[in-house]
Amino acid sequence: MKRDGDAQIDECGAALGAAEALLAAARAGVSGLVMRDGRVDPALLDREQFAVHAFAWAATYVEALRQMHGWAMRCRDGGSFGELEALLLQVAFGEYCAQLSGGLALSQVEMARPADMAIPDSAAESFRRATTPIVANGNTAAARQRLAELIADGHFGDTALDDETLAMVRDQFRRFSDEQVAPHCHEWHKHDLLIPIEIIEQLSELGVFGLTVPDAYGGLDLGKAAMCVVTEELARGYIGVGSLGTRSEIAAELIRLGGTEAQKEKWLPRIASGEILPTAVFTEPGTGSDLGALKTRAVRDGGVYRIFGAKTWITHAARSDIMTLLVRTNPDATDHRGLSMFIAEKPRGTDGDPFPAPGMSGTEIRVLGYRGMKEYELGFDGFEVPAENLLGESEGEGFRQLMATFESARIQTAARAVGVAQNALELGLSYARDRIQFGRPIVQFPRVSGKLAWMAVETRIARQITLFAAREKDSDRRCDIEAGMAKLLAARVAWANADNALQIHGGNGYAEEYEISRVLCDARILNIFEGAAEIQAQVIARGLLSPRN
Repeated sequence: MKRDGDAQIDECGAALGAAEALLAAARAGVSGLVMRDGRVDPALLDREQFAVHAFAWAATYVEALRQMHGWAMRCRDGGSFGELEALLLQVAFGEYCAQLSGGLALSQVEMARPADMAIPDSAAESFRRATTPIVANGNTAAARQRLAELIADGHFGDTALDDETLAMVRDQFRRFSDEQVAPHCHEWHKHDLLIPIEIIEQLSELGVFGLTVPDAYGGLDLGKAAMCVVTEELARGYIGVGSLGTRSEIAAELIRLGGTEAQKEKWLPRIASGEILPTAVFTEPGTGSDLGALKTRAVRDGGVYRIFGAKTWITHAARSDIMTLLVRTNPDATDHRGLSMFIAEKPRGTDGDPFPAPGMSGTEIRVLGYRGMKEYELGFDGFEVPAENLLGESEGEGFRQLMATFESARIQTAARAVGVAQNALELGLSYARDRIQFGRPIVQFPRVSGKLAWMAVETRIARQITLFAAREKDSDRRCDIEAGMAKLLAARVAWANADNALQIHGGNGYAEEYEISRVLCDARILNIFEGAAEIQAQVIARGLLSPRN
């Protein structure tokens, strides 16, 4: 006779099969709207953007359910599928199946329903019939109440990492965040301070900047799953600290994949050790995500290139030692084919002189959150880069080189979002336990406990889909779609958790004194950088609708 846990996992497996059938109907429906002669028509893709993005979100939900089901099976096999894990699975399937049937929120003001994806009524009805029991018994008030009771002690379910090394890494960085980051980061935020250099030095000693760098070049070679675990724990303390490794990850990936052997030997060990801090210099005023339209140019002058133009939204620019700099080397090309990537050295700036390099200037962009590294607009007027620092020593390869790093960058951003979501959940729970209203802690009120329960569920969902994308990358499989899904969903969960945690705080949450005010500001950027949600949905849908090589 099957245990209750086995029966529940089987029921969710059946619901997953129904969701996959619904997604197949959505793909057929959307394909009919945007495909011509067996190919995606760009004009139709733009015209039918609402349907296309709804399909991307539906696909993301189905993948999220698949990963939750896999997590539950790992918990069961490891003997840790208890009441808490069962409720996390039950509520996740109940709610996401209900949304797949009744309407997906693309944003706070956009709701997509099956008909918007040209799903036939018969397919939608078949899905509703197949998932009626799991929806009816899934995200119920009783389930949310019990789930809130079970997480009240700060335990949110087994991670089922199935890797002792990852578990030890997680515990080490959780302690670091709790002891070295969380007690101080709110002051850094309120006073708009750079993260202390002592924190960066400690992270260097812990190997954060070389997590995924091959050991042949001085790194730890632990892979993307380890990067996710470390990033989540650091971002749980403070998004700025969780983001310190992002630029090192991007720079190391660019050099590892696109650099010459000499460039790898020169730069990778120094990045991995934290000796040098990189920054990513890609975006320009007015271009946003349209990198093919970049205008900043590099002009060859003997043994150097001279850079002219402007860049914006450059994180940690003053304190960095090198820039991965994307510029146009072919003035006759007006698209991505004329772009090249440089490893541009610069002196590290100081508070009094943030940009001491000749031919380079910078102006700080004041921001609401994500303050610990500061944002800048940069100007270049003849700034020199040695010709040997052209990545791969070949012009015109910059866009291709950058695209090769996007999977890792988006996975890392998803992990940052999971950390922020977890931080918001913990802050909301702590406040709800301590805040007394009408003679009892507010956590006892259903509208408060229900928020916390769903925050715990969706944080778990985001974590699982992020780790899945990381493991796909570690297996050397193409994962641009999976990475995009992880980033799309995790960024939304971070914002939703922060917003709901602030609501739990009430008026106090709007005061700078309370940490949740910072977390709300930090969470908002995650839906924008590394590909805005709309761009992300476009990439996911196009990838799913087009044949993959």
